[in-house]
Amino acid sequence: YYLSILWALFANGQDQAANWYFGENAGISFDLNTNAVSTTLDGQLQTREGCASISDTNGDLLFYTDGTTVYNQNHQVMQGGEGLLGDESSTQSALIVPKPNDLDIYYIFTVGSNINPTGLNYSVVDISQNNGLGEVVFSNIGLLPSCAEKVSAVVKDCSSGSIWVITFSGPTGNSID
Repeated sequence: YYLSILWALFANGQDQAANWYFGENAGISFDLNTNAVSTTLDGQLQTREGCASISDTNGDLLFYTDGTTVYNQNHQVMQGGEGLLGDESSTQSALIVPKPNDLDIYYIFTVGSNINPTGLNYSVVDISQNNGLGEVVFSNIGLLPSCAEKVSAVVKDCSSGSIWVITFSGPTGNSID
């Protein structure tokens, strides 16, 4: 049973996490074909905490964010990619989730910080726009008015590809008790 689960994960593994951008212009690229790891200094982020990045299924960078600004694969601000309600001081200011069964749509979930409590929001990126450089087509759609500085995601089940996004909030969603 365990072997079949591991095989399913390995067989369906994709390189969407092949490029990480973080810190002060820093980045790491992982080549799963050669097991090579390389560093890069071409990123545009200036953050000490939260950030997120995503690549396509071939491992090619699509975009990355600090939760307030979205940068495309050319390290330029993506069209519509400014003013997201994350906070660069949040421990996990943004999380990028691909829309199941749609290679063009991605959701960016953002959370604020203890100093800048903006709650849990999401924005929508259509990567097919602008000749494949993408565009934030909807931004800052509110889900919870208040939550912790943390957000995570897990695959609900492999057959549907559904993904659960998880954060911590108070019992009413209005305060963290």
